[in-house]
Amino acid sequence: MNEMTSNFRLLHTMIRVMDMDRSIDFYTRILGMKLLRRQDYEMGRFTLSFVGYGDEESDTVIELTHNWDQIEPYDMGNAFGHLAIAVPDAYAVCKALEKEGVSVPRPAGPMKGGQRVIAFIDDPDGYKIELVQRD
Repeated sequence: MNEMTSNFRLLHTMIRVMDMDRSIDFYTRILGMKLLRRQDYEMGRFTLSFVGYGDEESDTVIELTHNWDQIEPYDMGNAFGHLAIAVPDAYAVCKALEKEGVSVPRPAGPMKGGQRVIAFIDDPDGYKIELVQRD
């Protein structure tokens, strides 16, 4: 790391969402994050909400962006992969999320060619979230 970048820090990842309230509910109630801030930008016709497990001064968070005039679901494309969240027991978390109606396209289990237990869930807009089991 050079002198210029020694104080750099990853702040947030932004994803576009169709229904801000539904997304906030998913990330806060279902995944246990906190709503850190939410603001409407009337002139730009969009809303930004920031959610995370810690505050923005010390932790990386997720920026949810809702463009008010967006009618069609966003194209996920093939470049974005997923968000990852550390969990203590991926099997138990998947079971609890399924009871909440969360899509679990890849249930908990060892990753191919490895020992680490992972799972994948979908958020309300279809973004993939990897659950990585960590003790």
